[in-house]
Amino acid sequence: MGIHAVTTSVIGARPALVPTAVPENWAGEMRYVARQPILTLRGHVHGYELLFRNGPDAVMSAGADLAARTMLDNAVIFGLDWLTNGLLAFVNCTVEALTEELVLVLSPHKTVLSIPANLELTPRLLEACRRLKARGFRLALDDFPWQINLRPLAQLADYIRVDYTGFGVAERRYLSNMDCPSLAMVAKKVETPEAYQQACEEGFTLFQGGYFCKPVLLKKRKVPANRQLHFEIVRLLHHDPINIPKVSQLVLRDASLTYRLLRLVNSPLYAMHQEVRSIERAIIAVGENTFRRIVSLAVLSELNGEEPPEILHMALVRGRFCELAAKAGGLQPDEQYLLGMLSLVPAMLHLPMEEITPSLPLRAEICEALQGSMNRERTLLTWIEAHEHGDWETCDQIANSNGLSQEHLVQCYTESVVWAATGLKSAA
Repeated sequence: MGIHAVTTSVIGARPALVPTAVPENWAGEMRYVARQPILTLRGHVHGYELLFRNGPDAVMSAGADLAARTMLDNAVIFGLDWLTNGLLAFVNCTVEALTEELVLVLSPHKTVLSIPANLELTPRLLEACRRLKARGFRLALDDFPWQINLRPLAQLADYIRVDYTGFGVAERRYLSNMDCPSLAMVAKKVETPEAYQQACEEGFTLFQGGYFCKPVLLKKRKVPANRQLHFEIVRLLHHDPINIPKVSQLVLRDASLTYRLLRLVNSPLYAMHQEVRSIERAIIAVGENTFRRIVSLAVLSELNGEEPPEILHMALVRGRFCELAAKAGGLQPDEQYLLGMLSLVPAMLHLPMEEITPSLPLRAEICEALQGSMNRERTLLTWIEAHEHGDWETCDQIANSNGLSQEHLVQCYTESVVWAATGLKSAA
């Protein structure tokens, strides 16, 4: 498949070209895909579970065959690298997809075939798994109960994925009896830091769920001084016109932020034709609106600090999505961009949102949206939060009640994923 160029519509600036494998007519098909990161003990992304849907009435849980065929169809048309950033893709399979070798349209070395617990282990299925394993695919067992006849399949598998919300004594006994030391154990639906810690102690090495976006919040703690500096920079960026000398001096007080900013300005994301070496020159070269975006990205990178990079990645996707979809919802794109990006700052700073919003240069309604109020300004953020969990029903309800086009929202999400991946590489 050829590489296409998607134009990223930076407000008030000339467009930059971002490489992507997503076809230009992607929005012509009503296709949904959600991705859920699977993280290592160190907080790095090991791969993504992909959840597909082919329209408002085709919820994936309603038909496994439809889900598998939609996934394979998407893989043929679009490829999966753009969605997984080249990491492993965990895809749910049916008996047909495995025994008829329909999954051969996927890249063997970048795909983990997830085999659900409700499949009957027949000699034909076992032989199909052996052939696929020989071709380079990895296999994952999803929520399999331990039974002696499953040993041959367990010995082929690379992963066993367990729903941690239902992980009890019986499940622990099954895993201890499995005696397959080469299996990597994946804890799914880990939603709290406490559950994550317990899963670590029980031998899990890979984790899936919202726990990394909900770290332990340190109440009674002030926003650190260097973070106050970052918020003050963001505040000044929203004065029109920007006080260039003042902003430049504040940026220069943080060496790391200065480095990130100049690196971003000179990255392919902004397609500068000449190297920029000073903050004031950067503002003049790219224009105020683009400079606001670049500094916001650099500040967010600094705020994320030692937290898992996926938090920053999700913040970029949220911000870009909210900005792109804003006009369709009658909202302000620049405000929506900040709303999406800042929605994960509590996870970055380990502070409650109510401790952070007083330092933010935002209208009261946006601050209320950040704190969870279900107001109009929070519409798009709520949609993408539901989308991150594959909660298609909530996505439909939000779109229908606000007169939004599902097709347009999906297209905005697609472009946001590609844009965020490029921006994250530039900000590193």
